[in-house]
Amino acid sequence: MEVLAKCPLFKGIDNEGISQLLNEIPYQIKKYEKGHMIAQSGEECRSLMIMLKGSVKGEMMDYSGKAIKIEDIEPPKPLAIAFLFGENNSCPVNIVANNSVEILHLPKKSVIELMQMSSHVLKNIMNIISSKTQFLSDKIRFLSFQTIRGKIAHYLLQLTGPVNGEMILTKSQEELANMFGVTRPSLGRALRDLHNENIIEAKGKSVKIINRELLVKQLKK
Repeated sequence: MEVLAKCPLFKGIDNEGISQLLNEIPYQIKKYEKGHMIAQSGEECRSLMIMLKGSVKGEMMDYSGKAIKIEDIEPPKPLAIAFLFGENNSCPVNIVANNSVEILHLPKKSVIELMQMSSHVLKNIMNIISSKTQFLSDKIRFLSFQTIRGKIAHYLLQLTGPVNGEMILTKSQEELANMFGVTRPSLGRALRDLHNENIIEAKGKSVKIINRELLVKQLKK
C-alpha cells in the first residue's frame, strides 16, 4: 500500500482511503519475469497498469526489426494511462519486463468507478493526462526548430521573457534532450558552443543570457 500511496493516481489519499477504494472494485496483481512482454504495441489498452515492484521498459521496433528503448519505468508510475480511453486506445509501445516485476491491473470499468467514488482520483487522472498532453505539445513545438541551437534558444527565451536574466534550469540535461528530441551529448555540445561564443553563460544548471540578439537569431537557423 505504501507504493500506491506514492502513485500520482492516488495523490492526496492516505493508505486507509486507498484500501477502502480498492475493496470496492475488481483488480488483479500480476507477476512477470525478466523479458516477458507485458503489452504489445497496437494492442488495445484494457486496463490501467501501476508498477508495484521491479522495472519495465517501453520500446519500439524500427523497420529492420531492431528494438529501440524509449524509457525505463519504475514504481509507482502508471503505464500508458493516457491511452486507456479514446477511440484509438491502443498501446503505443511494447512494454517488456527488465527484471521480476509486479503490476497492479485496474480494468477500465474499475478506473471509471474509482473516478466516480473519489474526486481526488478524478482530479489526479485529469492532471496526469493534461500534463502528458502539455509535454507532447511542447515537444512538437521544439521539433519544429531545425537545429538544436534553435531549440535551446526557444526554451531559454521562453523562460526569461522579454529581458535578459539568469535562471536556474529545473530540468536535467537528460530531460531537456528528451523534450527536444535529441541525444544528451549533442545537447551538451550545443550548450558549450553557445557558451564559448558568449551568447549564454552556462554553469551547471545556472544559465545567463549574454547576447539576446544573437540568441534570437538561432531561432532562424
